[in-house]
Amino acid sequence: MADQKECGFIDLVGKRIVPDELEILYSEPFSEETLTRDFDIRGGEWTVSDGWLTGKNPENDVKMIISRAEYFGDVFLDFRARTVLPSTHDICVMWNGQWDYETNQQGASYVAAVAGWWDGKVGVEKSPDFTFNALSGLFSFEPGRIYHIQCGCVDGVAFLVIDGKLAIEVNDPDPIDTSTHGLIGFEAYASTSQITDLKIKRAVYTPIHKEYPPEF
Repeated sequence: MADQKECGFIDLVGKRIVPDELEILYSEPFSEETLTRDFDIRGGEWTVSDGWLTGKNPENDVKMIISRAEYFGDVFLDFRARTVLPSTHDICVMWNGQWDYETNQQGASYVAAVAGWWDGKVGVEKSPDFTFNALSGLFSFEPGRIYHIQCGCVDGVAFLVIDGKLAIEVNDPDPIDTSTHGLIGFEAYASTSQITDLKIKRAVYTPIHKEYPPEF
């Protein structure tokens, strides 16, 4: 079977997403100008150099940078990221988010992480109560390596793709209202990580049908 990265598509159950065919909503390179104009720092140390956004936070607490614009509806985030050695964990991203500016806390949001949850897991969860989550410890993470990360939601199905391979797919029985929750962001949690080549796209899919060929 061909690799999804080579084929240029992502297959969920009953759904096929073709990233190169999605409408681009945002694709500005990270720079001092775009950092100030397009993002709001809500804790931690965030800097830009050579097109890389670096987030640093030594504390066991959520420190984020969030978009000033809101991207409503189903969205697809596409970017490259790595931890900065000696940091060995937690590349974290948020979409369809909300922010409580009075308490400076994250509201209802989807969050994906690579090498998170204290044991190097990958997965997707939903704030603020975090009772909805899907995690896996099967991904072998290499600190400092650059990963191609794609994530988002379509029709209440959240997904995380790493280097062209589907890592997590989970159907949210009580999905976030994407018509009122549109912030995206990145999180530093006791880690230092870098992000580049960010693209925010409109997530759409083509319905597909699959069946097993006879094997006996």
